[in-house]
Amino acid sequence: MHTFGTIRDTRVRISSLCSQWVVGRGAPQDLTTLAPDVIAIFGPTASGKSAVAQHVADVLRTEVVSSDAFQVYRRLSILTNQPTEPTRLVAIRDPAETMSVGEYATLAHLAIDELVRTHGTAVVAGGTGLYFRAALADLEVPPTVDGSTRARLERLYDDDPAEAHARLSAVDPAAAAAVHVNDRRRVVRALELAAVGSSLSPANDRLWSETTRRPTVAVGLELPKDELDRRIAERTDAMISRGVLEEVRSVLRGPVSQTARKTLGLDELAALPLAEARERIVVRTRQYAAYQRKWMRRIPGIVMIDANRPVEQVGDAVLDVARAR
Repeated sequence: MHTFGTIRDTRVRISSLCSQWVVGRGAPQDLTTLAPDVIAIFGPTASGKSAVAQHVADVLRTEVVSSDAFQVYRRLSILTNQPTEPTRLVAIRDPAETMSVGEYATLAHLAIDELVRTHGTAVVAGGTGLYFRAALADLEVPPTVDGSTRARLERLYDDDPAEAHARLSAVDPAAAAAVHVNDRRRVVRALELAAVGSSLSPANDRLWSETTRRPTVAVGLELPKDELDRRIAERTDAMISRGVLEEVRSVLRGPVSQTARKTLGLDELAALPLAEARERIVVRTRQYAAYQRKWMRRIPGIVMIDANRPVEQVGDAVLDVARAR
């Protein structure tokens, strides 16, 4: 196991939630042999992380591993803003198929290990926090529960929510204290986990720690809010002009899994007039970006980089951070 180490670069800063300090400058620009095995780039949607990651990968002669929960789906390339360059774990599932964090973690670890073995370094990029964490560490994933158990517990809740919550209090008091009786999804999930000896509120529930599978440097991309809002609106318009409505209609002609159905914009484009769908997507995407920015600051040792400049400059700043190890 490895921990995030001290980063030295005058052009970047560390999140105030972290205990590390920026104190110097990086190594020579032509250095391509890096101490970290993994360069992990996180940022809110429309921050340019895919392009930055590709620039870094090109310089290091390696490849990017996506940590986006929805870019895994084929036939949704426009809606999920899939990168144009070949990227690991992009377009690997049909929309009818599910994808769990546990499945993703297994695939991500295999891809990262292969790239480190063959190229010396892997670049991980994405904005789905849990997938990002799962790619970098051995995340303890709650067990899956069979469909019949879930159906039985859903019926129990639908018949009497108070009784279902009382049962949860009896089998897992900590989870019951953390979940409101009216939260159907989480009450059912907590009962599912209790049935297989797990808990929705484990004793050690800290999602992030400094431990990673491989030596890793984590970088976060920062943009002013107004610039990020502008990019989100611009990208939404670009998706529409590229034919996202036809893409969504095509996908919805066939079965769509519960996980694929959560793709932001899918339901809006399916149910609303295009102009209204556009406005709703912009609003929801900005809300999601705000959530990502908060999530980003929870990553221990993350180095924040100004992303409001050309992609090549941002990528070179990421490389400076990595070379400073």
